[in-house]
Amino acid sequence: MNEKQMIGVVGGVGPFAGVDLLRKIAEQTEAARDQDHLPILSISQPGPIGDRTEYLLGREPVNPGYAMAEQVRLLARMGATVVGIPCNTAHAPRIFDVIRAETADLPVHLLHMIEEVGRFLQTNYPEVERVGILSTVGTYQAEVYPQVLQGAGFTAVTPPFDLLEQYVHPAICHPEYGIKALGAAADRARVDLLRGAAALQEAGTQAIVLGCTEIPLVITESRIGDMVVVDPTLILARALILAAGGVVKG
Repeated sequence: MNEKQMIGVVGGVGPFAGVDLLRKIAEQTEAARDQDHLPILSISQPGPIGDRTEYLLGREPVNPGYAMAEQVRLLARMGATVVGIPCNTAHAPRIFDVIRAETADLPVHLLHMIEEVGRFLQTNYPEVERVGILSTVGTYQAEVYPQVLQGAGFTAVTPPFDLLEQYVHPAICHPEYGIKALGAAADRARVDLLRGAAALQEAGTQAIVLGCTEIPLVITESRIGDMVVVDPTLILARALILAAGGVVKG
């Protein structure tokens, strides 16, 4: 086995998603005792990081990639050598390219969650042709998933924009009933997200990516109708374990 490295997590984007990633790293690690688990550093400091969707829509002037890069830098100073960011929108090129550039001098392996999803689908579901994406408006407009998935040989399908704007995005971000506000207790959010999933199934998708790291908190099943459910947080957790020299269950 390779020597175990320290995992770093930028965990405040958003805080519930950061906690979910930590839990999934622990659950997916082959370990019989405490000492078998990997060392992890997690920073949940959301205050300095501007809203990723608002930036991509032109309503937030400061690129949040700079603040996230500072947190990657802090994790590196504390000993992390493998880092993940559990936020899909943060992987929009306009943001993630800044993070990469600002941390290029660090001895850190920064994983790209969306690229990991593409590799996962290629390896595990090569028969799938059409992949549906549930996401925020920012992730949708930045075409984060279509760029990666099309390069991996898949056709990316999104819900109609009006449905995304009226139901899917608020299910994630609404200050009263969204998942960012309530976490796993966001029951109305689940109903609205399943509305988006139904539209994707009607469009003929064979797999559905939960393209916001808050969504797996309320959509926990492995299949919806005929569609395989793909959880990017779970994929990132397993990729981090392997990159850090750990052993993944199964």
